[in-house]
Amino acid sequence: MKEEEWDVIPPSPHPAHMHMALDEVLLERVISGRRRPTLRLWEWMDPALVIGSHQSVVNEIDGVAARELGFVVTRRMSGGGTMLCEPDRTITYSLYLPESIVAGVTFRKSYALLDDWAVRAFVELGIPAAYREINDIISPRGKIAGAAQARRRGFVLHHTTIAHSMDVELLPRLIRIGRPSLGATGVRSANKPVSPLSWFTSLSCSEVARHLEQYFLNEFRAQRNQVSPAELAAAHDLVSTKYATPAWVNRLP
Repeated sequence: MKEEEWDVIPPSPHPAHMHMALDEVLLERVISGRRRPTLRLWEWMDPALVIGSHQSVVNEIDGVAARELGFVVTRRMSGGGTMLCEPDRTITYSLYLPESIVAGVTFRKSYALLDDWAVRAFVELGIPAAYREINDIISPRGKIAGAAQARRRGFVLHHTTIAHSMDVELLPRLIRIGRPSLGATGVRSANKPVSPLSWFTSLSCSEVARHLEQYFLNEFRAQRNQVSPAELAAAHDLVSTKYATPAWVNRLP
């Protein structure tokens, strides 16, 4: 990663479906050579339950609880389990890069390689962070973050969602972990104890996000950039034609 020149998109607020669409748009821009490898830091505007591409909403989400608590249900283009995301409580980042950056390591090992900088950034803050295969950043008390990937035409989308603070009792109310399946299809989320960053640092969610941004800028050959108007317009189109549609959100894998 140190050999590449990177763009860094600072934390920017978007609705949940828009974040999903931006991942697809920015990955395509990197694939087509219209963007350098890029790190994008997300800022959540609304509470969201983000299910993996191969999951079933009916098996994963308690729809009644989600509506009562105001959570948007959205589906990302990558695999993995359901993530609970809230404004000022959750940090997410995406990396868009050619597979050549992770050449020579297995698919399993690529998760640790692409999240290693974040683990080191947390340790610099005094957080006892480490990596657990295949895709978790952990503390001695549980899971801090989980990652997922999608690969397209020799390129990688890798995104990681970090719990800064969380009401851990919300998880079993909203996500049907441990409950019987209601449908025959879909990968189920794993039951893993969560240990938010706020248990280990007094820094706010936005302060930790800024620390991650600055750490990446210092660690790699990187410069700040922004999502372009054309990229925003393409993402808005994808929201209306794909990511906000019931056909996508409720599709059966």
